[in-house]
Amino acid sequence: MSETVTEEGVAAWLRAFAVAVAQNREYLTELDAAIGDADHGFNMDRGMQAVVGRLDGPSAGGGGVGALLKLVGMTLVSTVGGAAGPLYGTFFLQMGKDAGGEPELGVAQWAAALESGVRGVQMRGKAELEDKTMVDTLAPAAQALSAAAASGLSLVDALQRAAEAAEQGMKATIPLVARKGRASYLGERSVGHQDPGATSSWLLMQAAADALASAASPSDPGA
Repeated sequence: MSETVTEEGVAAWLRAFAVAVAQNREYLTELDAAIGDADHGFNMDRGMQAVVGRLDGPSAGGGGVGALLKLVGMTLVSTVGGAAGPLYGTFFLQMGKDAGGEPELGVAQWAAALESGVRGVQMRGKAELEDKTMVDTLAPAAQALSAAAASGLSLVDALQRAAEAAEQGMKATIPLVARKGRASYLGERSVGHQDPGATSSWLLMQAAADALASAASPSDPGA
């Protein structure tokens, strides 16, 4: 029996991410202090607390997975400062657009939505792999999730593969020279530092593995 991602599962994922960001706010800020504006942790925490507030409000839920993701995207765009707001906002908005009005998504559908989100980030930030950005975490995660879905793995296993790929991508930013964002101004001096956006993106993928899988809904075997 396969599993699906529901609105409830997405909400659980976002709440778990908000907790992870709050717990790692100072760490994310320290990473950003080395090569950026020293505000990534604060900005992401503020944005995710706003997301949780929207999840608790009357406008959340009932419109399908896509509508919920779009709500998150719009909230982040309006509340997160710096580059992270537009980038994370675009990520969720594009995921939501791909997900549409479906009440639940299978593994392959969820992988396709994640890929759409990553493409949105790349287009918005004009970033590619090895530019030392959140793309270095999100792109491998999306690729791993799609490969796992194509192999017929369960949602739990697919999400874990994605989280593992995200962690590897995050760590791979340490030796890179930043080519995008404020960190790019440092040139070679950005080498040896882990990218803060890649780090928060890993927290996002790990939260999915932890929360989405446990909230997954068994699909109708006769459907």
